[in-house]
Amino acid sequence: MTAVPPDHFRVDRLKTPIGEALLVTDADGHLRMLDWSDFEARLERLLRRQYGAIKLVPGRAPADMRRAIDDYFAGDLAQLRTIAWRTAGTPFQRKVWKALCSIPAGKTLSYGALAVKLDMPRAMRAVGLANGANPISVVVPCHRVIGFDGSLTGYGGGLDRKRWLLTHEGAAFRDKPLSRALAA
Repeated sequence: MTAVPPDHFRVDRLKTPIGEALLVTDADGHLRMLDWSDFEARLERLLRRQYGAIKLVPGRAPADMRRAIDDYFAGDLAQLRTIAWRTAGTPFQRKVWKALCSIPAGKTLSYGALAVKLDMPRAMRAVGLANGANPISVVVPCHRVIGFDGSLTGYGGGLDRKRWLLTHEGAAFRDKPLSRALAA
């Protein structure tokens, strides 16, 4: 017997140093999505894609989740690991998202290195697409994936947020990619 899918999730709004976060949680208190209020339309599209016709109703996220996110932004980087989360997505996407959580705060990986870590060295593009489809920004730390040359690459919340998060975590990165001539 399979569980009945939910018909709604709660959405809470939390002020952070990099903008208002939208916390989407289920009835069991698991984080289902974390995105930014300036990307609310994208969040709603992802919800429909992953869960179908689900309603978002205003509601407070669990206090321990809110506190963990606040503590992360205040400098206690380990707090993200205490947040319970669940996702839909394909088995491959979920495998990538789980692997993202193994990248410690203050460290980064390239898409290629993440593909190797998953024992799929030729799947760099697929890893990149799964990374870009991550519905739980910050907590599932897709911001820790950068270019092969250590440069910032795309981030759903914008490069300014990615830069802030990596700087906050003490990670090394370069703002601009190496020119092709230097990389060769």
